[in-house]
Amino acid sequence: MCPLGAGVSSKRPSDPNLIQEDTVADMAFVVTAIAVFALVALVAKGVAKL
Repeated sequence: MCPLGAGVSSKRPSDPNLIQEDTVADMAFVVTAIAVFALVALVAKGVAKL
């Protein structure tokens, strides 16, 4: 019933490159989010030493 799920399933047979690009974008987002959280943790650790 989700329109997003319907859009993804309808894209799959038509263009596999589009799915690969979506996967790469998702991976980039996850890596960026992890890097941001790691940076925040380092800053918090530095502030705790003050």
